[in-house]
Amino acid sequence: MCGVFGIFNSKTPAEDTFYGLYSLQHRGQEAAGIVVADYSKARKKTIFKQHKGMGLVSEVFRDETVFDTLSGYAAIGHNRYSTTGSAKSTNNIQPFSLIYRSGSLAIAHNGNLTNARKLRNELTELGVIFQASSDTEIIPHLAARSREKEPVQQIYEALQQVQGAYSMVLLANNQMIAARDPYGFRPLALGKKTDPLTGELAYVIASETCAFDIIQAEYIRDIEPGEILLIDHLAVANEKPTSLFLPPSERKARCIFEYVYFARPDSFIFGNSVDKVRRNLGKNLARESSIEQTPGEKELTVVSVPDSSNTAALGFVRESNRAGRPARFEHGLIRNHYVGRTFIQPGIQSRDIKVRSKYNIVRGVLQDRPIILIDDSIVRGTTARMLIKLIREADPKAIHLHISSPPITNPCFYGMDFPTKRQLLTHMFDSIENEVDEIEKIREYIGVDTLTYLSMPGLINSVPSFEGESCSYCTACFSGDYPIQVNEATTDKEEND
Repeated sequence: MCGVFGIFNSKTPAEDTFYGLYSLQHRGQEAAGIVVADYSKARKKTIFKQHKGMGLVSEVFRDETVFDTLSGYAAIGHNRYSTTGSAKSTNNIQPFSLIYRSGSLAIAHNGNLTNARKLRNELTELGVIFQASSDTEIIPHLAARSREKEPVQQIYEALQQVQGAYSMVLLANNQMIAARDPYGFRPLALGKKTDPLTGELAYVIASETCAFDIIQAEYIRDIEPGEILLIDHLAVANEKPTSLFLPPSERKARCIFEYVYFARPDSFIFGNSVDKVRRNLGKNLARESSIEQTPGEKELTVVSVPDSSNTAALGFVRESNRAGRPARFEHGLIRNHYVGRTFIQPGIQSRDIKVRSKYNIVRGVLQDRPIILIDDSIVRGTTARMLIKLIREADPKAIHLHISSPPITNPCFYGMDFPTKRQLLTHMFDSIENEVDEIEKIREYIGVDTLTYLSMPGLINSVPSFEGESCSYCTACFSGDYPIQVNEATTDKEEND
């Protein structure tokens, strides 16, 4: 999972992209980069300038003088969260840029290509030299081999050959191109910004609409599944970008885990409010909960694991109160916002170590009372187990852990960092055929008094439906229903990661 951003026809494209990436920091924390398109009068053509580095956006662009060298009229940017290729290699930092027979090309990609291994082997046999181990590099190489003359047609031809999940933004000479796979796995939105002084229009592309808000851009619509959108100076003048579409897929497969965990609650993804969906998740979880007040307790104490579970906890409390089971929301855990999202830290050891530095307990809230703890998911179980151990130090009467999604039972091959079944907590108990017994074993392993997962019907009833689509979401990590064949897919990182 990564964050991508692009802007065209801006007087400050690098600065706008910096702020866009800053808003998308939750989508990737390992590295960041910006490529800017500028017109060179001396060369009489568009040239690319770039700055990339390991770390957070604020770290990579700590020196403000960097922006003095990144003048231009368009830019794309990327926050990296490694699911393929080495997390430690600077060669894998996007956007990737290259010079080829049709000029200059740069790409920022979110997702995973399921036939990357096959394509990479074929290209290597043809003499193509790869600089990175990321699957993204395959796309510009395929485009460069196309016999089409126009870059947008070269991209179209390249994308016809790849399979899997991709939402991407590209710079191709003096054009910006956005593309989304036909299944629509990953979100990608189109916005616009008007210069308050000149009235000039700039078009913006971002993984989530929260990146529009920070630069005061207006959300227009989503890039459609299978759409390749072309933005150039003519499109700006006519206020009408042009589109071409890849052959449609039999179904759509928007990643449902984006709603559960990954996206920011203030964003709109897939055309819908993340906040509203998470409240629905909490409401349905409350309907499925069997926890009642204990003698001497006037109301249920509900605590969220901040921040991604806050909204679900609010929905849980509201539904509990509506159903006549009095509940109140309490801040029992305080999150240190200067520590990254634990789930997406590369390497198990760093993930373990950061739990205690990321969360602290509010003893007065937790001590000597039963609590309902709301979390969005359990992936490997490492974080959950250590967090429960930390909460136990406050000596609560009981911990009733409620998860606002079903058990994650299968790896993701489309951009999430749980690529192999053996990494999942549920894999430890695969031999148990009875689901109730399996959840009981997970409960014992984590160390809580009760464990409740949201059911699959509860999950599906929480998300918006799309008219005319019988199947709108990818639920593979919960159900094992993979929209795209994954026989040769891999999201395993390098062994030295």
